[in-house]
Amino acid sequence: MVNLKSPQEIEEMKKCGELSARVLRMAGEILRPGISTLEIDEFIERVIRMNGATPSFKGLYGFPGSACISVNDEVVHGIPKASTIIKEGDVVSIDTGATVDGWVGDNAWTFAVGPVSSRTKTLLEVTEASMWAGIEQAVPGNHLGDIGHAIQEVAESAKLGILREYTGHGVGRVMHEDPNVFNYGRKGSGMKLEVGMVLAIEPMLTEGTFKVKTMPDGWTVKTQDGKNAAHFEKTIAITKDGPLVLTQE
Repeated sequence: MVNLKSPQEIEEMKKCGELSARVLRMAGEILRPGISTLEIDEFIERVIRMNGATPSFKGLYGFPGSACISVNDEVVHGIPKASTIIKEGDVVSIDTGATVDGWVGDNAWTFAVGPVSSRTKTLLEVTEASMWAGIEQAVPGNHLGDIGHAIQEVAESAKLGILREYTGHGVGRVMHEDPNVFNYGRKGSGMKLEVGMVLAIEPMLTEGTFKVKTMPDGWTVKTQDGKNAAHFEKTIAITKDGPLVLTQE
């Protein structure tokens, strides 16, 4: 069941969205060669708690970190570790969420650490562009398939792989609500979009195959061919005036 939010509830969600966006930006700013993903995670948790909020991911379904931090061929759900040290040329996807007054904000960004290959640069640029293309379709009267189709068009124009097993989702007082928001689809297909829907739109694209594998830790998802991946995400509300990005400062 889709939980529609009132204008007042959407206004309340701006607080968690703003904090989630701020901590994500700050995490990107401390990213450098030599830092561990655990150090980044501890920084994220510290900032969230200093602002009177709680990390939305901490303990969610048993996840041990405050953020998902995925490096290179890790697509999503990377567990922060002291042993994972960032190097020059890495691409690092950071997925953060802050819970404020019971509301959840969810967003992600993929950062390049120093120079990367032209193919990887394209991966990052196109994944972000596909996210914004999907967001543009999040208007009343459109359908979920319009969001997926817009993302798919941008991704396939650059011959990038689109993950099938993982999707965007509704967001509210819990991290994952209905509906699933696929990153591919047909125009005019799927659920009709209504005012009051709050969605996490989050394309996960790869340089090669879309096929992935889950590591023995039960969380980390990697590309099967070992090529790099990117993940960009914003939480948006559908209003009568169109999409409103909640995870922004």
